[in-house]
Amino acid sequence: MAGERYVLLGLAPARSSWFRVVAQWANSGTIPAEFVKCVSVEELRARLGSGRPFSAALVDAALTGLDRDLVDTARRAGCAVMAVADQRSQGNHSQADWDQLGVAEVLPEYFDPKALLAALGAHSATISRGDTLPGDGVPEPALARQGLVALVCGPGGTGASTAAIALTQGLAADPRHGTPILLADLALRAEQAMLHDARDIVPGVQELVEAHRTRRPPPEDVRALAFQVDERGYDLLLGLRQARAWSSIRTRAFEAAFASLRSAYSVVVTDADADLEGEGDGGSFEVEERHVMARTAASQADVVFAVGMAGMKGLHSLVRVLNDLRAFGVAPERVVPVVNRAPRNPRARSEITAALAALTASATTPPGTRGSAPSPVFLPERRVDEALRLGSRLPDALAQPLAGAFTAVVRRVPTVAAAGPARVEPGSLGFLGGGEHEEAALG
Repeated sequence: MAGERYVLLGLAPARSSWFRVVAQWANSGTIPAEFVKCVSVEELRARLGSGRPFSAALVDAALTGLDRDLVDTARRAGCAVMAVADQRSQGNHSQADWDQLGVAEVLPEYFDPKALLAALGAHSATISRGDTLPGDGVPEPALARQGLVALVCGPGGTGASTAAIALTQGLAADPRHGTPILLADLALRAEQAMLHDARDIVPGVQELVEAHRTRRPPPEDVRALAFQVDERGYDLLLGLRQARAWSSIRTRAFEAAFASLRSAYSVVVTDADADLEGEGDGGSFEVEERHVMARTAASQADVVFAVGMAGMKGLHSLVRVLNDLRAFGVAPERVVPVVNRAPRNPRARSEITAALAALTASATTPPGTRGSAPSPVFLPERRVDEALRLGSRLPDALAQPLAGAFTAVVRRVPTVAAAGPARVEPGSLGFLGGGEHEEAALG
């Protein structure tokens, strides 16, 4: 088609030789391309989000802004990312690192028009007026092993963090779940370091995410970022050192880090917040980024433990968490309510079970998500402060019921596959399925 050309974005230090040369090629007609220079990562992101189609983005490999999130932003805009690497940059990254990052091609610092056009022909499409790109990026290779995930959450002060410790201890004691097993602190106000009397506050989740910004470390490197809790038989990944540090947790980098945890451990128990609010709920993308750790864990959890307390206020808060989980999309059969410091009287426990069922069934939830809560797990009152101070094992009366509930759900419900994009064929969104609406449309 007449007028077709490649529309290229470029990001590099101003004095980069290839940056100037590619602009000269485009201006002189040496290559059929339009070259748009960007002076910052923010400008590159803004152009990708402008709605204008781009064929490829040429990014200097030495820039720290070249990470998973930038590549994902370009991929969603239908723009392939090509890294231009000098000998130093090539030495810092292997080809496997670039592939996992999603970079379509790695060009040497000194390349000729023929090499550039060959790379563009392999990974990009030409653009003319009115063209749009299909958005086919370079998919990141899936990891072979995906461990099970448990999410433990609840309103503040209900003992959810202690329940997460007890669950992890119980799973570590059961050889059926294999080893190693991890407790990951993904709460904004992380407390597992205090509960484990951790002398060091690094490394933790921030270092794990940083390690996944531009590459995927091997499982042994991932496990090296966790502390061994020998007395209870599991590893511990420390959480954020300050709640405001959530801004350093980039979405795609954390998703890659979470996938690495699932690859390195047979079971990942997450202690996370019960607040799963996203952009669709409040209209703020920053809110969704703030809750990315809890949202990722909830979307991939095989079992979710919602921890609450007995009493009117405790049950009210627990029901609210259960409804929030269902509104987020967690299947009711995966959710296990937990009543901490429960009364021992069987009649009182029966009343709590009935109240939970009635309140959950009567609550207003999105269509298709209504249903009564399963029978809760009752955790008795136990003196755990001393065990936490000494770093000793928690009572089996806390660990075994939680581990048993986890095993029962995993056996009953198929495991959750890691979330990923699904390709939509053009014209396939007209109807939800082959029902009466489709028959009517076909006459």
